[in-house]
Amino acid sequence: MTSSEEQASDRGYCTGNLWCVALLGGWTALISVPLVFESRALALVTMLAVVAGALTMIGVGLLRHRPAQPLPWYLLSLSAVLFALGTMLRDFADDSISPLDDICTLTGYLGIGVAATLWLRPRQVRGNYDLMLDSALIGLGALLASWTFLISPILQTRATTLTTVVVASYPILDALLLTLVAHSVATATRSETSLRLLHLAMVAVLVGDLGYSLETAGTATIGHEVLLTPLLIAYATVGIAALHPTMASLGAPRHIHPHHSRQRASFIAVALIVASLVPVVGSSLGAVDRAVVSSLFALLLIGVLVRSERAIQRSSRSERRAQYQADHDMLTGLLNRAALLRALNRNSAHWRNRPLCLLFIDLDGFKMVNDSYGHAVGDELIANAASRIRRVVRRDDAVARYGGDEFVVLAPLGKPDAAVLAERLLGAFVRPFELSAGEVPITASVGIACDSPRDPEATVYDLIRDADSAMYHAKEYSLGYAFHDDLRHPHLPAGRPAAATSDTESRTWRSNAESTAV
Repeated sequence: MTSSEEQASDRGYCTGNLWCVALLGGWTALISVPLVFESRALALVTMLAVVAGALTMIGVGLLRHRPAQPLPWYLLSLSAVLFALGTMLRDFADDSISPLDDICTLTGYLGIGVAATLWLRPRQVRGNYDLMLDSALIGLGALLASWTFLISPILQTRATTLTTVVVASYPILDALLLTLVAHSVATATRSETSLRLLHLAMVAVLVGDLGYSLETAGTATIGHEVLLTPLLIAYATVGIAALHPTMASLGAPRHIHPHHSRQRASFIAVALIVASLVPVVGSSLGAVDRAVVSSLFALLLIGVLVRSERAIQRSSRSERRAQYQADHDMLTGLLNRAALLRALNRNSAHWRNRPLCLLFIDLDGFKMVNDSYGHAVGDELIANAASRIRRVVRRDDAVARYGGDEFVVLAPLGKPDAAVLAERLLGAFVRPFELSAGEVPITASVGIACDSPRDPEATVYDLIRDADSAMYHAKEYSLGYAFHDDLRHPHLPAGRPAAATSDTESRTWRSNAESTAV
């Protein structure tokens, strides 16, 4: 469906708001009939009318919106018929045909499960098992409570083995259905109104089954009309979901980002609370019951421990990623200015009692490349230059992008070794850069300042200032590289005075450093 078709469909749906309100009012009145008038015949007629209306609405939705995956809707229609048939045989027929109602209802559960699986398959997030684990934990918590309060009492009250197994299977199926609903809710978006309505319908089915199970276990006595109401609500909700335009996108491949982790954590917390109450409530359970409860409890705790460990690992990865982003330049992967200024403090053992040299590298003519080819090519040049610098320096040397086209190498070297490293760095720029705009020749100028580590922070600040001045001197006189100590020698070529250059760059650098600190 194209964007214009979706907008037209939405407008058509919005213009029918009054009709939708009337439809909801009619459904509410129809569902309330069995509660107001206690008549088995009237309840049967009402259920048949609701089922027929839901099937009609599903047919209209399929014809109008033509979903890409219509099979799940057909399965829901078949399940609705089977559930209705099972309810008729169970509540409105003799006990002599009792097994048929269970067969119809269980087959209806199968149809719902297959439909939910078809809708959830495109919503799988590769490599993300937290969502599946959370859904399984919620289902385990529900199964644990079901065994204690429903399944075990049913097994103790029923006489026929086959009938007991069939009746006891309903709470297990409900736990599986709850797992699917929890998984679907976690991947649903706010715009998927049809899917949210289907969630409401599944919850209504679960409520109705819970009432039936409580009555079967002898825990509570609930009238048939009351038990029928959640099922009628589920029929009506499925019909309304089929009429909504978003029903066409169910089952289609789409990018899913799992969310609602806090809500899932709340459900898991409830499951743990229920699990903690089981030993108290079920103190009179037999040996088999205790074995089953203990097994489910152990699985639940193991799942929670695994989930907690995965959460800790994810948090640790997020912290490392955040720290990396805070310390590195995203374009080049090198250290940024702030991380460079902290380098001596963060790895003090590596720098202690060793000579220290800082090489300040600036690309010659970078502004012309940026203006001629654009910022994208300029960024490409910066990234390639950083890669060449990284290949030249040693593994333990600190390499940073200081800003723009400026790079800094901080290494534990003496002055002779620093000169060798500077020549190697200049040699890395002899070959032109192969960029998307073609071959771009670029050279570099290197300023070097050496010192012994005294006060770490002061040393980095002073070295950057001095190396920056030396770099400007090397660039002005096309020296390739220059040491800051040599700027004081009187035999240097005429040009900008070294002292003035040093003072000017010192004031400029201190202003930048103060701005960075703020």
